[in-house]
Amino acid sequence: MRYRSLSTALAAAPAAVLLTAMLAGCASAGPGRADDGRISVVTTTGIIADLARNVAGDRAEVRSLVPEGGDPHSYEPSLRDVRDIVYADVAFSNYLMLEEQSLIKALDTNLGEDVPNIALAEEAVKYAAEIIPLVEDVSLDTIWLGLRVRGDGAAHGADRASDVILSATGVEGPGELIAYLTGSFGEVDVYFDSSNGFDAAGGYRDDSVTVPPDTHTHLSWAFTEPGYYVLELQGRLQVSQQERPVDIAANRIVFAVGVNPREAPGMEDATVLDSGHSDIALNLENGAFEVVADHEHGTAEVHQEILPPGEVVIEVPNKALHPIPGDPAYRFLGRAGDDVYQLPQAVLGKHVHGEIDPHLWQNVRNAMSYVEIIRDVLIEEDPGGAAEYSQNATAYLRELEALDAEVRDTIAQVPRARRTLVTTHDAYGYLARAYDLQIAGFVTPNPSVEPSLAERKRLTETIRNLDVPAVFLEPNLASRSSTLTEVAKEQGISVCTIYGDAFSPEVTNYIDMMRFNAQSVRDCLTAPVQTAHTTNDEENR
Repeated sequence: MRYRSLSTALAAAPAAVLLTAMLAGCASAGPGRADDGRISVVTTTGIIADLARNVAGDRAEVRSLVPEGGDPHSYEPSLRDVRDIVYADVAFSNYLMLEEQSLIKALDTNLGEDVPNIALAEEAVKYAAEIIPLVEDVSLDTIWLGLRVRGDGAAHGADRASDVILSATGVEGPGELIAYLTGSFGEVDVYFDSSNGFDAAGGYRDDSVTVPPDTHTHLSWAFTEPGYYVLELQGRLQVSQQERPVDIAANRIVFAVGVNPREAPGMEDATVLDSGHSDIALNLENGAFEVVADHEHGTAEVHQEILPPGEVVIEVPNKALHPIPGDPAYRFLGRAGDDVYQLPQAVLGKHVHGEIDPHLWQNVRNAMSYVEIIRDVLIEEDPGGAAEYSQNATAYLRELEALDAEVRDTIAQVPRARRTLVTTHDAYGYLARAYDLQIAGFVTPNPSVEPSLAERKRLTETIRNLDVPAVFLEPNLASRSSTLTEVAKEQGISVCTIYGDAFSPEVTNYIDMMRFNAQSVRDCLTAPVQTAHTTNDEENR
């Protein structure tokens, strides 16, 4: 079984052919400037679009490529999006790996040569924005194993639109090895699947993960039988769509599935990785695969160890044995109810990212920096509107200044001992830093796997120990974060709404979003804690 996303199709099409098709099919729908004198602005997200509209006023037509309620981490550009990009006079993205790479690639490939293409999060530091490291707080029964690219590939001529292709080229073992990812809305992408072989003639296209340089991505790993597995990996760098990928490195990774990892043939002295957050990494700087063992990921003092793949065994213990869920989306794993060994992806949704937290707007001061950048870019592109852009920006910055104070004052009404967010999305580091909150982020296990008793017990103990009256979920994650909602119900506490990357039909602009978040935090964390009388026996059933 194979899955091919629209981003793959777009990437496979030569840019000139794609543009010709777009222009031929949409010639009647030209840019706003041609019709009424307004400039055309495209943004990647609705949040950025709202900021831009408040600065642009009536002088620009602003359109978000990611639709209302969409997930910028996984949104794939449509042909309509490409057409809008072709005709755009200005483009604003967040980047810092926030958006799906195919969306960034669509911007970089199809914008006019002289069109401003601004990554706001990366420019914002010049306007006094604060940036912080991305912290993923996770505690699982098994190792959390991702894929990483170390280095930006600049020595090879790579840029942010370049691709690193990590391919499975072979698997030895008693069963099948499958690596896949579950998106925010339950969609599944299968990346490696040994069940139907590996196509060297096709460049292993159907068994590859494509990511930008200097990023990390989560994966789920499944094994159908116990025993020792050897995964053969190849890493290549494609600097541009017009160039052939360049071989960087190849190596092998050993997994011990349901068997003693210290008895892996020829690996008796190897380091066994059985917990924490680790990555199989391709290093573009030294041209080698590595295993990055991050034993304390998400803490202030990260203890990382760089190991050669030939000296590592990844343990997949018997407690990783779980039944295949009934959802037809997971039929590629086998028959529903059958047991397979699984290492969870840990974070719900597609989540390719770098080391810096990209969610800057959760600090209103950072959003103000975005507004100043947008103002200056629009003035440079449309000097005739300088006075209007400046006036609009000044008025909006005053509103944001008041909003910043309101958010701070609202959250300050929560007793200091209660200011803890338990949530599933690592999007709130800036909110916590700016407004004096603590994050106790329960990171959702793979939604295809029932949480273990230990995981449920750990979450229950976290809620009890912190004495929190509520947990928080984004609207688009609430239906799939069953573990958090079930445990909250068992403990008699509320499940409250918080907004991260997108608006909803009820909350449609940035000011309302931040005001809603502050009020939700205040109201939910100041509510009385209703202690649920759940016994240990009930927890362990």
